[in-house]
Amino acid sequence: MTHGLNIVEPETPTNEVTELLLRDGYVVIQDLAVSEAEAIREELIPHMDATPYGENEWLGQNTKRCGGVLRKSNGARELAIHPTVMALADHFLLPNCARYQLNVAGVIQIEPGEGGQPLHRDTALYPFRHPCPPILMGTMWAIRDFTEANGGTRLVPGSHMWKWDREPFEDEVISVEMPAGSLLIYDGSAWHGGGENKSNAVRTGLAIQYSVGWLRQEENQYLANPPEVAREYPEELQRLIGYDFGGPFLGFVDGDDPYRVLELGYDAPPRRAMHRSRPEIDAAAQRMSFLPLGTEEAIPTPEREGQRVKTQLGGFEEAQ
Repeated sequence: MTHGLNIVEPETPTNEVTELLLRDGYVVIQDLAVSEAEAIREELIPHMDATPYGENEWLGQNTKRCGGVLRKSNGARELAIHPTVMALADHFLLPNCARYQLNVAGVIQIEPGEGGQPLHRDTALYPFRHPCPPILMGTMWAIRDFTEANGGTRLVPGSHMWKWDREPFEDEVISVEMPAGSLLIYDGSAWHGGGENKSNAVRTGLAIQYSVGWLRQEENQYLANPPEVAREYPEELQRLIGYDFGGPFLGFVDGDDPYRVLELGYDAPPRRAMHRSRPEIDAAAQRMSFLPLGTEEAIPTPEREGQRVKTQLGGFEEAQ
């Protein structure tokens, strides 16, 4: 079984890229940030030198994984909110959430002699059976060239649509090859993993993942990017890492907007009226799909007469 690699140019319309992502579970945008990749490579040298190797097959005994990368690299912060990525996240994630968030950001450097990582689904962190609606969008920026020989990401096209217990055969796996500055985008439900590095070259990738705003983030962004650090970030990134509502009533601080902590500090006097949401968050929540996580065995609604009790079914107004 063969599958030609989905490679598009940076100017490809967002809707066309999204169609490939939804159909095959991945797409590569070639040469999207070449100069940025070079700058990040230089920024990360001291941090990668100080990063230890993994201690098992999963983490890789010849692989370095550097977390907290947003506070270590100006370039990583820029790529985290790259307009192309944000546009794709809008298309891919917003149907199932009022807001999406940055889930994890780190550098994965596979060095010569590393064996292939076991294939996995990123969504396996959460108790969903597959196939499930899009909840995670993974991105992998090539900071150095990705080749099949140096451990380019292995991925199974179409596997995001497989039933939860379906595992891939070897001839269904492709190796993502792309030059530095290119971007792999994939559905977190697709089977994938780091490849075996059989070369003498290092493979370095910047992995930034986005998730629907009602999930717990894989990397604790508030410790990785505490307020005194996050205040130096662009506002779009501040909100993306979690200094914002994740949806109506999700993430408030002292009954109010979490972004006020960055704007005014913890000791700011409370507003006369507290707000546990914002109008645009409420509007976005009304547009999102409700995912079928309940069971078919639930007790059905009875057919009867009578006055119903006021509820918030489908609504997000403040409880009285």
